[in-house]
Amino acid sequence: RPYPRLLAHSGSEEQNPQPDQEYQRLPYSSSKRGSPGNKYSGCLANLTKEGSHWTGTRSNPLLSLHSSKFVSKRTACLIATGPSPAATEEPEMDLPKEIFLKDYKKPDYLFDTVDLEFQLGDEKTMVTSKIAVSPGNEGNSSPLTLHGCDLKLLSIKINGTELKSDKYTVDPRHLTILTPPAGVFNMEIVTEIYPQLNTSLEGLYRSTGNFCTQCEAEGFRKITYFQDRPDVMAKYTCRIEGDKTLYPVLLSNGNLIEQGDLEGGKHYALWEDPFKKPCYLFALVAGQLECREDSFVTCSGRKVTLRIWTPAQDLPKTSHAMYSLKEAMKWDEEVFGLEYDLDLFNIVVVPDFNMGAMENKSLNVFQSRLVLASPEAATDGDYAAILGVIGHEYFHNWTGNRVTCRDWFQLTLKEGLTVFRDQEFSSDLGCRTVKRIADVSKLRSYQFPQGCWAYGTSYSPPFIYQDGQLLYWSVAFSEILC
Repeated sequence: RPYPRLLAHSGSEEQNPQPDQEYQRLPYSSSKRGSPGNKYSGCLANLTKEGSHWTGTRSNPLLSLHSSKFVSKRTACLIATGPSPAATEEPEMDLPKEIFLKDYKKPDYLFDTVDLEFQLGDEKTMVTSKIAVSPGNEGNSSPLTLHGCDLKLLSIKINGTELKSDKYTVDPRHLTILTPPAGVFNMEIVTEIYPQLNTSLEGLYRSTGNFCTQCEAEGFRKITYFQDRPDVMAKYTCRIEGDKTLYPVLLSNGNLIEQGDLEGGKHYALWEDPFKKPCYLFALVAGQLECREDSFVTCSGRKVTLRIWTPAQDLPKTSHAMYSLKEAMKWDEEVFGLEYDLDLFNIVVVPDFNMGAMENKSLNVFQSRLVLASPEAATDGDYAAILGVIGHEYFHNWTGNRVTCRDWFQLTLKEGLTVFRDQEFSSDLGCRTVKRIADVSKLRSYQFPQGCWAYGTSYSPPFIYQDGQLLYWSVAFSEILC
């Protein structure tokens, strides 16, 4: 189903305005997950295409993308409204490449194992990635193109030999190895990043003294050069080094297999995730945190350690979150026969996390309001929301993590299925009738207005995107359940 693609993203236009047109900026709108009353007040009408631009009038001046994953995402849209009295030449902007569903092809190279090393520092962080690479197709000899953004490349080695500058090219978004070896080979890339300057809150950033990551959908490319796409799955290890006083807690995916002290007041932790995952599920957290610890015995008799990490003053408010996690693990076994597959499950509470919650493998990261609750301040609705969101992110362990999506056009598959599972979970632990009424009310308030495209009323997955963040809106999460 075709519809006019109005490119909406922070501060970017599809291309420069034509001299005979002027552009009018629609009002900004800010949306928050779970905020009632955030509706469309109207749609664009009388759209016609002139050259490569859409022109038209507005029935109501509001265009909003409701994001159920991002806590707050300010968006703007530019539309051509009429002749311009004077044309001014604007410099071309370096925009991300448009991604089309029809252009999908399997990766030319696969990554079997990824060993990451982080040396955390106040001013800069050194990242070393060691990757075992294999060709995706027999006899493949095409260049190996890696995604990268805001990275300082220090060195690159193939099978232990440093590449000369004429063997690769670097631009603001890619690192391309021109003639990779035939067959299996090892690649080592050393980069330098600056988390304290990372205001995008994607990749590795530092906030309130702690390090944190957010890699979904395309944030891993801000950590190191990589094939940043969900169909490239690998087994990961992660070694983290940092000041023991400033960062006493060092967390990553999987099981903690080694830790110890280093010279100069530093220490390290080595984490191993034995299951293959896409890079958007990688996570790292380092800082001054304390934990509430409990345990859960799985249906096969394995004991799993559960920890909820938070700033010390918030620790008493995590009891309901721990209850919700244990109930979710039990329910997933009883209803779907899905048992947790590691020895440790961590939840980290980050007060200024840029998304509501994130299902990183075995290291879920949450914004405070979706974990912390106390009888003095929280309502029944707050407790119910925590139960549902804790369940949702845990259920992603199988529907999204172990069984993932091929590309970001399939986002609705992992999110729609997991939303269904968390709705069933909340219904079984609460009142099914009340839950269903609430879910349908949300559909009518959020999804139906968002489905009001110019050439249709029902939701269909996108066939083109430019900014992966803009795929995260309410329709993509829930309307598939209709």
